[in-house]
Amino acid sequence: MLFNQDATFYAQQVKAREVTVTELVEWALENIERLNPALNAVIHVQKVEALEKARLFDEKISSLEQEALEQLPFFFGVPILLKDLGQDEANQPSTSGAKLLGGYIVQSTDHFVQQVLDAGFVVVGRTNTPEFGFKNTSDAEFTGSVSSPLNPDLNAGGSSGGAAAALKAGMVPIVTASDGGGSIRIPASFNGLIGLKPTRGRTPVGPNGYRGWQGASIHFALTKSVRDTWNMLKVMQVEQLDAPFVLPLIKENELEPMKESLTLAYSFESPIGEPVSDEAKEAVRLMIEKLQALGHTIEEKTPETDGIKAMQTYYKVNGVETAAMMEGIEASMPRAVTVEDMEPMSWALYRSGLNISGVEYSNVLAFWDQLTADTEVFFEKYDAVLLPSTNGPAFFHDQFKKEESSIEKLKTIDTFDKNEQQQLIWEMFDESLAYTPFTQQQNLTGQPAISLPLYENEDGLPIGTQIWTKKGAEILLLQIAKQLEEAGNLHTEIVEINE
Repeated sequence: MLFNQDATFYAQQVKAREVTVTELVEWALENIERLNPALNAVIHVQKVEALEKARLFDEKISSLEQEALEQLPFFFGVPILLKDLGQDEANQPSTSGAKLLGGYIVQSTDHFVQQVLDAGFVVVGRTNTPEFGFKNTSDAEFTGSVSSPLNPDLNAGGSSGGAAAALKAGMVPIVTASDGGGSIRIPASFNGLIGLKPTRGRTPVGPNGYRGWQGASIHFALTKSVRDTWNMLKVMQVEQLDAPFVLPLIKENELEPMKESLTLAYSFESPIGEPVSDEAKEAVRLMIEKLQALGHTIEEKTPETDGIKAMQTYYKVNGVETAAMMEGIEASMPRAVTVEDMEPMSWALYRSGLNISGVEYSNVLAFWDQLTADTEVFFEKYDAVLLPSTNGPAFFHDQFKKEESSIEKLKTIDTFDKNEQQQLIWEMFDESLAYTPFTQQQNLTGQPAISLPLYENEDGLPIGTQIWTKKGAEILLLQIAKQLEEAGNLHTEIVEINE
């Protein structure tokens, strides 16, 4: 049985004794077995563990009075898929889409996954991702490409592409995801889902790494309803004092309706100066129309940032953090890693990162801090800004595949000087970045943003619209989303695929 409803619905059904946890888990496992061959969304299934946990959960429920039942964790018994990238569960694989980690079995559960388990979820497997999550397309050589449930010729996007495809196909009612440059919001845009990137520090980090690309990356979820996003935010938020970025907890227990009119900005400009498609502009226009009808004031205004420099610094951080990751991987190997161990893109980032000095890295982080300060000033005048999530709908598999000559340069990147290496990195991403240029700056600033599915093009393919606001104001984003949802403007229905 496909999961047509949201996770909150099934959580309520469990506590009302209208369905057993075992039934939910069996449905999820059957869905994965039946649908995954067409999508390649799930790369590992935890059938034995999930069924045993479901049995124990059902035993627990059978012994409780109704009042005690209501005190169980909010999502008690709801099946979920974890993203196979930096979300570690003890005694399970964690490959990050990389053949280099193909045999890696995790020894301990990280804080984020533990919070998922504490919320009552039953993990049924892990979802596909591009190698180390570097791309906006899920096409790892090791685990294979992820097809969109909307059209098998299209990619589900990245890096949370497997998660998005599994959710859109109805395999499970909710999935975890992560976002280091749009990896929640891009697949949300391509698959007609709700994708919130929370404020830096909102969800758990550690113990094996606390900064996540210097705070650019954060773990959360993809959902089909605003209430799921809100409920997930409540159960996953932390005030983690052992972490480098700490936020006060959201105090509200309910997502109250918005009572005031907002002053919103919108922009059709690409941060890197590339053309913006008519479809992407139309997606924003539709949101403007719907929000104006709800009483909000909206004017055209683009946050003043150096988008080119922002992306150049982003790639430098990616490079340095990849070099640090490879050093850690090498420590567990009897040899040094080689170009044959990974895809050319990963190798190029790794090798370029070795040439970034400490002084240069410090200046990069100082730039990010100033970018944050400048955009926080922007949000003193405007409550939020509306942008496209992506520059079009889901793209074809291999649409941004590089020519062999370019791939060879990436493999031999050590023969180039530092400046030439950075130019090669830029060229490596140039076409794909032009298609998804709207989602990286929020990662650099640590501010929250959400992609919402209002618009579909004439082929019926969704293009999300993004709302970006100041730090800590996720509740504002969700109040806007709830207004749009209640007005019937969000389209997150699952797609029944041809097997």
